[in-house]
Amino acid sequence: MYKFRILHPNAMTRLRMQPVMHGMIGLLFLFNVIGAYKMAVPNWFMVLLFIVMGLASLAFPFFMRRVRKLTETNSFLRMMQAFTLLSACLYFLSHMQPIVGLTLMLAGLGVGYIGYAEYRIMQPAYVSVDNTAITMPTIFSSRSIPWNELKNVVLRNDLLTLDFKNNKLLQLEVLDDISPSQSADMNQFFQSRLS
Repeated sequence: MYKFRILHPNAMTRLRMQPVMHGMIGLLFLFNVIGAYKMAVPNWFMVLLFIVMGLASLAFPFFMRRVRKLTETNSFLRMMQAFTLLSACLYFLSHMQPIVGLTLMLAGLGVGYIGYAEYRIMQPAYVSVDNTAITMPTIFSSRSIPWNELKNVVLRNDLLTLDFKNNKLLQLEVLDDISPSQSADMNQFFQSRLS
């Protein structure tokens, strides 16, 4: 019945953590330089790759604000980080260092998950409201909240507030321009569904 665009519920937390995650992955790459350099026969290509990826990961948070296509750039860097970590896993496993290799495999899978989650969060998110429920996005699919779980729903000042019967409160930032008359109609519909 109603559908409008919102800021993804997890977006602010994830966006605040983005620079920290890039920095931690950059440090992991620089620690891998030590491991690759200390081998009996160092692979200089891997050493150089770890240095380049480490410095790129550490520098990216400082240039994030200047990048025009942040979503695409961030997704590309996450993909490169995951690929490099998984390649490093194979490198260290082939050189008989299973603990380092398996740790890097877990880190690569984790970075792949983080990249996918950030990609999904940066995509346009929509809330749809109908007679049966309010449907909102999650990272992997969508969540449907039936009206009988809600105590109150209000759309005011570009904020959709969901007050649950179990004393949870969820506020979502609405990105679409909704006129005061449309907002009043929506609030009237919400109250009719709640009573």
